[in-house]
Amino acid sequence: MRIVGLAKTSLLDWDGNVTAVLYLPGCNFRCPVCHNRELVLEPDRVDEVPWEEVEGFINENREFLDGVVVSGGEPTIHKDLPELLRKLKRLGVRVKLDTNGSRPDVIQALIEEGLVDFIAMDLKAPLDSKYNGVAGVEVDLSAIKRSIEIVMSSGVDYEFRTTVVPVLLKDADYERIAAYIGTAKKYALQHFRPKNTLDPNFSVLDPIPEERMKAIAEKCKPYVRRVVIRGGI
Repeated sequence: MRIVGLAKTSLLDWDGNVTAVLYLPGCNFRCPVCHNRELVLEPDRVDEVPWEEVEGFINENREFLDGVVVSGGEPTIHKDLPELLRKLKRLGVRVKLDTNGSRPDVIQALIEEGLVDFIAMDLKAPLDSKYNGVAGVEVDLSAIKRSIEIVMSSGVDYEFRTTVVPVLLKDADYERIAAYIGTAKKYALQHFRPKNTLDPNFSVLDPIPEERMKAIAEKCKPYVRRVVIRGGI
């Protein structure tokens, strides 16, 4: 398992927690707005972070670390992911998994083994023909739907989240997503970051204004238990 990034302190990746973030290379999606361009397009060219460095940092800082986030890229494409999570759990830390939900069997297996304490699943678009355009590939929507069901019924804490981009979706689309995941614990609307995007054309776009984000959030609130806005610029 190659770890290609270690953010040693984050207050943003797991609400209410101080975490370290591990980045894994590669992804099975090609979202044009993705801001981890190198991890997706050129994963073999990104320097590896030795496990010993990760382990040492966690052991030295466990007093203030509330957990470790495993992100990417898309972590579930790696067959060695369960072993990485086992190593983290053996260090006595809580684990959050970021995922696009495309591999429900992997998510199910990780939950059943008790390897994740929190799951953040991206929902790129309403579960219809728009999904492929936002994900940049042809997506098996039945897999996404199954992952939603698995996550919501798992007993593991979770959130669903969508990046709000000016041109890919209409405001009403976010309400449709919220309606589909009705009764979900949390739905996070994330500000788009116009930096280092996979498709350079998106780097020149401005994020949606805060007032418009708040209006979208209000439309989503009747469907889910909690809506948050994250990542204002």
